[in-house]
Amino acid sequence: MNATSPEFEAECRTLLDRYFASHPDAMMHKRAHKALRMLWGSETPVKGNANGWAAGIIYAVGTYDRPPVGVPGVLNSEFEKLMGVSMGAARRRAAAIRELLML
Repeated sequence: MNATSPEFEAECRTLLDRYFASHPDAMMHKRAHKALRMLWGSETPVKGNANGWAAGIIYAVGTYDRPPVGVPGVLNSEFEKLMGVSMGAARRRAAAIRELLML
């Protein structure tokens, strides 16, 4: 799916909201939605599934000011199950997001 499509953005938004419903963090939630808007508005086309990109956004904003060793307060296995992607995929997408958004 192309990240510039409205369906991609809606699916990512749904996944982000589902994550933050089970792991509330208002500041991180706000940053995640801002990152999604920036990603969606980016001139660089991104391909892939929304699960991977949503997980990458959470990982990127959750670790932007600390060592990237996992999403704070969440076990890797729990994060994988909730987001439907491996931690490796989340880390790869987070690295791409950091590069695209210069986080």
